Amino acid sequence: MTPAAPAPVLVTPDYWGEAQKYLTRRDRVMKRLIPQFGTACLQSRGDAFITLARSIVGQQISVKAAQSVWDRFVSLPRRMTPGSVLKLKVDDMRAAGLPARKIEYLVDLALHFDSGAVHADAWLAMPDEEIIAELVGIRGIGRWTAEMFLIFHLMRPNVLPLDDAGLLSGISKNYFSGDPVSRSEAREVAAAWSPYCSVATWYIWRSLDPLPVAY
Repeated sequence: MTPAAPAPVLVTPDYWGEAQKYLTRRDRVMKRLIPQFGTACLQSRGDAFITLARSIVGQQISVKAAQSVWDRFVSLPRRMTPGSVLKLKVDDMRAAGLPARKIEYLVDLALHFDSGAVHADAWLAMPDEEIIAELVGIRGIGRWTAEMFLIFHLMRPNVLPLDDAGLLSGISKNYFSGDPVSRSEAREVAAAWSPYCSVATWYIWRSLDPLPVAY
């Protein structure tokens, strides 16, 4: 019997406490939101390939549906690695609930990692925009997915994902009494959050769904 792969160790950012204090001082909404969620904070699974694969699986579907498809997909290979994904049968991936387009994206992602076309080992030292430029070269990864990667994998503290519908909806709810919000208005609100836009975004998401999202 093959032993199960060890569960990923979740990593939390060392700047979180300082960010909470900073945002509480600077922003009235953050002062109200932050105490509601106690010790909960952003967590990284520590695996770049899995984080990006989860983000592709979750595109344009609900969090619940994405988790269901991911659970079926992750059970297909013995270990979720680029090489093992490349060996999967398309029919098995479709049976897990993946449409043809997402299968193409996952295969392209696996090819980029397996061939060394992306410089994952160098990402820790690279600026945000350089990492985004590299990631959007992979099929199925646009700026939003790259920004989710910066937040959830690299735990960069100052990412503002203006393409994220949840962020705009949360800003609308918490700052504009539910009125529609433009990207420029969202950017004005977030001016008070810098250099901890990622942290404030995480709390805005929690205001809409208390269950933390993890990629």
